[in-house]
Amino acid sequence: MRTLSAALLLGSLTLAPLTLSAQASPDRSRWSLEATTEAAVPMDKLGVADLSTGFGLGFNLRMRLQPHLFAYAGWEWHRFESDELIVGETSDAEDTGYTLGLRFEHPFKGDAVAGRARASGAGYWLRLGALVNHIEIENEDGDIVSDTKHGLGWEGGAGLSLPLNNRLALTPGVRYRSLSRDLTLGATTRSVTLGYVTAGVGLALTF
Repeated sequence: MRTLSAALLLGSLTLAPLTLSAQASPDRSRWSLEATTEAAVPMDKLGVADLSTGFGLGFNLRMRLQPHLFAYAGWEWHRFESDELIVGETSDAEDTGYTLGLRFEHPFKGDAVAGRARASGAGYWLRLGALVNHIEIENEDGDIVSDTKHGLGWEGGAGLSLPLNNRLALTPGVRYRSLSRDLTLGATTRSVTLGYVTAGVGLALTF
C-alpha cells in the first residue's frame, strides 16, 4: 500500500504543472474514458515456467493537458495459464493493478484531433507509463497460492484512433508491459519478470 500511495503521489506531483496548460483550450473536451480488451503474448518464462497466450481487459480515464498530450490512469487485469507453476495441475498467473502515464495523440492530417468532442479524423497515439501491479498464482480450484504484492513496472505502446462519431472512437494498438517481483511457491522464492506484448482494441468515449 505504501508503494501504491507513493506512486500515485509522485504521478500527481509530476503532472500537476501540466494541467494548467489544459485550461487554455476551453473549446476542447478535456476528459475521455476508454475500455480495452486484448490478447497477451508472454515474451519469456515466468521464472522456470512457460505461460500460454493470455488475455486481458481494463479501463482508463484520460485528461487533456495540452492539445495533443493526455495524462491517463486506470486499472487492468491480464491472465495466463501454465502447467509448470504447480506440479501436476494447470494454474493461472494473473497480473493485476494500476497504470498511469502520458499519452500523445495526433491526427494524420489537418487540424482534427481524434477524441475531440466534434467531428475528427483518424490519428495515431503513443503512450508511456508506470504500473503498480502484483502477480497472483491461482490453483485449479481458484484458490490464491501466491501473491507477490504490488510493485512498480512499466509499459509503452502505440496504436490508432479511429473516430466513429463526435464522441466515440476505436483505439486498436499494441503495448509492451513488464513487471519484476519476488514470487514464492511452496518453499521456493525467486525473482521473476513478467513481460508480455498485448494486441487489442479499445472503445473511447469523450465527455
